[in-house]
Amino acid sequence: MKSEKILIIGSQGQIGLELTTELRTIYGEDNVIASDVKRPTEVSGLFEELDVMNKQKFADILKKHGVTQVYLLAALLSATAEQNPRLAWDLNMEGLFNVLNAAKEGIIKKVYWPSSIAVFGPSTPKKMTPQYTIMEPNTIYGISKQAGERYCEYYHQKHGVDVRSIRYPGLIGYKSAPGGGTTDYAVHIYHEALKQGTYECFLSADTELPMMYMHDALKATIGLMESTAEKVKIRSSYNVAGMSFNPQQVADEIAKHIPNFTVTYKPDFRQKIADSWPQSINDEEARSHWGWKPDFNLAQMTTDMLENLKKKTTSV
Repeated sequence: MKSEKILIIGSQGQIGLELTTELRTIYGEDNVIASDVKRPTEVSGLFEELDVMNKQKFADILKKHGVTQVYLLAALLSATAEQNPRLAWDLNMEGLFNVLNAAKEGIIKKVYWPSSIAVFGPSTPKKMTPQYTIMEPNTIYGISKQAGERYCEYYHQKHGVDVRSIRYPGLIGYKSAPGGGTTDYAVHIYHEALKQGTYECFLSADTELPMMYMHDALKATIGLMESTAEKVKIRSSYNVAGMSFNPQQVADEIAKHIPNFTVTYKPDFRQKIADSWPQSINDEEARSHWGWKPDFNLAQMTTDMLENLKKKTTSV
């Protein structure tokens, strides 16, 4: 396992930053190559500047490092994608084609590509959304992720590509800023609670959505990738669930730690996106196939978020 050479594409994003650190802990600093479209001001470990739509540069990096696994995280997220649909489609799909084709040609052995609850739509059952159900996404992000799921399954069935995927719910972490998603409020609210003692939320108070703490997102991602191929029975994308809550429930939980914390609500264009998504997720296939189980609930996550954000503030 330690001899794997892993390339993370989109390493400077919300997931990528933490996943890079976690994978380097497991596989070693020299076996995990971070990459993104721009070189960060501070570079720790191996880094390559890469636009995944640049097929030649991608191929050069694979050859240079002898890459065996690729985690393709580069994408425009839901809210950002709605502002630039053509770029979102090109990035989300062309990057995937380049990676899948490299795997098809035997250059890399294993691919991770994230999907999202955005693949579901207004006609999808809202409560405990099942693995197999109606999928009629109404955002360009959701449409590209649904198409990507179909291509992943196709490349596995037709070409034997070992591609694995998770449908992420909203992700919450303290180590990086959110990346332009509809669930970003659930990260911002903790920062603003500590900085201002108040927060204006862009979703309504009762907008319930599936969420997951970053610790659990990393656990699910690496757990799926380290499972034996026989256990990975779904090659489109797995439902995974952490918790479900609405903005008012988060505010109430924060208020247990910061008694004077207040929230106001001013829904914007993201409300319509959120209203089209599920409220809770059924992930029994992930649990039974490869042993998925989350560690954090809302109360535990809130305690951990506030403690770690306070540490970051005092250390600056």
